[in-house]
Amino acid sequence: MSRHPRTRRTSRRKEDAPETGRREQRKLRTRRALMDAALDLMQGEQSFNSLSLREVARNAGVVPTAFYRHFKDMNELGMELVEEALKALRQMMREARDAPLPAGHLIHRSVQTYMNYVRDNRHYFQFLAKERFGGSRSMRLAIRQGTLLFTSELATDLARFPLFNKMSTDELQMMSGMIVSMMVGVTEQMLDLPEDDEEEEKQLAQMAEEQMRLIFLGMMQWKPRAERAKEKAARE
Repeated sequence: MSRHPRTRRTSRRKEDAPETGRREQRKLRTRRALMDAALDLMQGEQSFNSLSLREVARNAGVVPTAFYRHFKDMNELGMELVEEALKALRQMMREARDAPLPAGHLIHRSVQTYMNYVRDNRHYFQFLAKERFGGSRSMRLAIRQGTLLFTSELATDLARFPLFNKMSTDELQMMSGMIVSMMVGVTEQMLDLPEDDEEEEKQLAQMAEEQMRLIFLGMMQWKPRAERAKEKAARE
């Protein structure tokens, strides 16, 4: 007698499992639609701060109350966009740096990978460029912290090269910061180009490669702080 209720509950759980999966899929689709709607609305001159919750919900094809099932407020939506954009970028650049290529090809590979990513994710970078200075304080800080994390990861990678492994952490951070700042400038220039201007984009990529080579050449001539300290002590 007691076995039948357990059987019915087990059967009900099995029947409920596909429905739970479908609900989760619908939830993810709606969340994605809200994020894409915000990005689409910012393709003109509009900034994230100027968007209203109702406007985003309408563009996503959902009622405003549905928004709160996914995000607490518009700021949380913006923070999610920042995290998604920077996390994917860090992963892609890490893969480019890890590729088994001669050192001479690494700069070209990294620049091409980065610029391809910017081109394929133009919406995200337009959003980041606008909010880097004009967004809410929390989003400005999130973008800054994401950029610093990207810089730190690059510094860690550079330390693996024999030319740079004697440099201090501060020196590697300085070098990485120069590279990242240069690429931020390249990104802003790229976003101002017409989307189909391949010739201008090619010239911009060449300029980025040359600037990065200059940074590396300069660092190759740089004496690590520890060596300078030893030389100074020997002179004294």
